[in-house]
Amino acid sequence: MEENSKFDKKSLKTVTGRTANFGELAKDCVAFANANGGVISIGIEDDSSLPESTQVISETLPEKIVKRINELTFNVAIRPEVITAENGGQYICLHVFPSKVSIASTTKGQYLIRDHDASRVLLPDELSRLISDRPSYNWETKVSLNIHWTKADEQKLHNFIIDVRESKRASDFVKAKSEEEMLAYYQMIDDSGYLTNLGVLWLGKPEQRARLLYSPIVQYIKYDSKENKVDKKVWDDYRYNPKELIEAIWESIPEWKEFNEVSDGLWRKNIPAYNEKVVRELLCNAIVHRPYTTRGDIFIKIYPNHMTITNPGLLPIGVTVNNILQKTEKRNLHLAKVFYDLHLMETEGTGYDLMYETLLTEGKNKPIVEEGEDYVEVTVGRTIITKDASRLCDYISDYYKISQKCFISLGIILQHRTITAVNLARELQLLHGERLRSWVDDLLSNGIIDSRGTGKGVKYSINADFVARSKVQFTTTLKTMEPYRLKALIIEDLRFHPDSLLAEMAKRLPDVDFGELERMTREMAKNGEIKPNGGRRYRRYSLP
Repeated sequence: MEENSKFDKKSLKTVTGRTANFGELAKDCVAFANANGGVISIGIEDDSSLPESTQVISETLPEKIVKRINELTFNVAIRPEVITAENGGQYICLHVFPSKVSIASTTKGQYLIRDHDASRVLLPDELSRLISDRPSYNWETKVSLNIHWTKADEQKLHNFIIDVRESKRASDFVKAKSEEEMLAYYQMIDDSGYLTNLGVLWLGKPEQRARLLYSPIVQYIKYDSKENKVDKKVWDDYRYNPKELIEAIWESIPEWKEFNEVSDGLWRKNIPAYNEKVVRELLCNAIVHRPYTTRGDIFIKIYPNHMTITNPGLLPIGVTVNNILQKTEKRNLHLAKVFYDLHLMETEGTGYDLMYETLLTEGKNKPIVEEGEDYVEVTVGRTIITKDASRLCDYISDYYKISQKCFISLGIILQHRTITAVNLARELQLLHGERLRSWVDDLLSNGIIDSRGTGKGVKYSINADFVARSKVQFTTTLKTMEPYRLKALIIEDLRFHPDSLLAEMAKRLPDVDFGELERMTREMAKNGEIKPNGGRRYRRYSLP
């Protein structure tokens, strides 16, 4: 198993002999505790998945680890377990529990958090956010109203049990449970049978849900082209649980049922103004990932050419607007589990993938995420900006087996027509360029896109032969022009407009990528094919 946000491996030398380094182990325990907990396998090397077959764990070592970690950390709870692997070797499975109330730290005052496959020090602003955000992480399982589950709304309870037993995602083990056992499994009741906050939110009567601290209220506001309010609806009577609320909102907003028609010869397709999958995923995110210890309504704002959904609270620690496609953190773990098991939202880490794929393959812009001082806002456009995308992606879906990642990359390439590997990686929020291969391999191997250049200079564009085979009426653009044709275009432009600035040339050639134009112009000047005149900033070009 590879190391990730919930799993790490350590050599046995970390806790035995002269090379023992309990300080580093303590840092990892603190990092896991400040995240969502995790497991550290002690006795398995980084390049192996099993311990040495002859490895034996001494009886006193697990107790020693607990003692040393307790001495070196605050607010960290661990449980060691000696495991015998399939090859006969032993190792320690160290369970680190999440610190739900307090912030974990080392005795030296170091605060860390688990980030992907590494433990890193929390920055000062991240630490203050974690401190303020910590109460929201155990909100779900708290009992605040002392309502026994038998006093819940009978119809909502019945519907929930039916939904679970009909779900394809819930296991047979869960489906076979009694009502009370199932509620306990989903953390909707405590050991005494009282409804937790999550239980009240999902199963409570309106008057019970109204007493719940910061139960979600949703406001819908429609604006005209001058941003005057022309319509408003509010869901604030606490009648609905989260599932019912999403359904009520979806059915009440007419703009979500409108379509845009795209045509190509005899081919016609109605593309939703706002795709239902995208809208539902955004609504689910707004309800599932908001901090329920923060006051504030959810706002849905509809404008003539876009909509925004605004949620109170900030993004979970570690998630930013620049990595939201690649990273996910759950704030309300048990609520997210209910939503997933009932098919209301995608699994962890795939919600934004789904939105990116849906929007880009429809020819629209990707969702724009903005984080304010106390809110998160997501903007989704209505306008189709790449009319070729839908027809071409339909053709690919019919005849090729392409991964979701590659469809996202294809949508971005279609919008830019030609894009460097560096810029594509930036659009995909990738930290390391080598990870880009899994996002374009299917496209390259099937001849859907071309690559030109090497290293960081690699550029991707749509394969002209593939477009010809698909018979899609593909809009022609100068952005994919071959270098020798661009050179001829520059010469022709300077023949009519001698002594021109690069900026003036760019205005006359709006479809040509400015970076390509600049690179080719300098190359031609260096080779003597055109004549430069003046300094670097105000350099003019003419034919020799």
